[in-house]
Amino acid sequence: MIQILARYIILFVLTLLVLAILSFSLAYLFPGDVLTNLTGITPQNDIQREALARQFQLDANYAVQFYHYLGDLLSGNWGYSFISGLPLSEEISLALPATIELATYAMVLAIVIGIPVGCYAGLRSYTTADYTINSASMVGYSFPVFWLALLFILMFSLEWNIAPLSGRISLLFDIPPKTGFILVDILLADNINRSLALRDALHHLMLPTLAISVISIASMVRLTRRSVIDVINKPYVAAARTRGLSQSQIFFRHILRNALLPILPLMAIQITTLITNAMIVETLFSWPGIGNWLIQAIYQRDYPALRIGMLAVAFMVFTLTILIDLFNRIIDPSREKYERATV
Repeated sequence: MIQILARYIILFVLTLLVLAILSFSLAYLFPGDVLTNLTGITPQNDIQREALARQFQLDANYAVQFYHYLGDLLSGNWGYSFISGLPLSEEISLALPATIELATYAMVLAIVIGIPVGCYAGLRSYTTADYTINSASMVGYSFPVFWLALLFILMFSLEWNIAPLSGRISLLFDIPPKTGFILVDILLADNINRSLALRDALHHLMLPTLAISVISIASMVRLTRRSVIDVINKPYVAAARTRGLSQSQIFFRHILRNALLPILPLMAIQITTLITNAMIVETLFSWPGIGNWLIQAIYQRDYPALRIGMLAVAFMVFTLTILIDLFNRIIDPSREKYERATV
């Protein structure tokens, strides 16, 4: 286990170093003057240009510049946004939890709906119910997330007026952003009607969460169904039947536990997909997450925000992937043996 942790730590550090190098190089890849891209200030004379160049170490070689940039990253000095003038660390700390919130609720919905439906389809394999569920999951998986979000807006917001069109909560509520997660912030807020605010926040969460989760639900149904069918045909399930165990005992003791093991590693891929889809949906629902924030930064040519935003998103996705994969190895240690054998 210590060797596995050491390998993950080395992989984590090296990957973050590569991401930092890519983020640093963006300042030279953006169109325009490098100094203007970093500061948002167009130098009026040579004296001002030299002063700004000394501040950002641009008068030194690339290695010294990267060392200075890496030190600023580690110290939390990420620069300032050209649009708002606020520190980028403060803006990302507010935008990133909003994206994680959407992805988390969509993942919970995919697990709660996808796994039971997939188990039912696997147990009723090659029947009418199985064909119906499998066809529905294929259709759901084929929908582009942005088209589905627009369809939900047209139906539930504009046509039926069931759910709000945009935002996280109505302007009637003043919720201080303590954690960045709207439901948690409502519970921590004072002098508000919490039940009414929670109901309003859930209404705002309904459409974006549903739009993101449809693809993940369809994928989870198909993965679970395939895994259950594979486990049903194993010899230990046939042996359990010969011992006279009931169907519920066979399912919960032998089928479910073994069918979920192949699904757990694929959840890391699902989280990456969920975060990407969440960033797309945010722009349609005016959700104040990192995706919507980056789109605004692109429109305004806020180069420091784009550079740090790219690094923050990559760091979040890679960290979650590493943690889930490590969790899978702890639950299923036999993976290490099979991976060594394949190598």
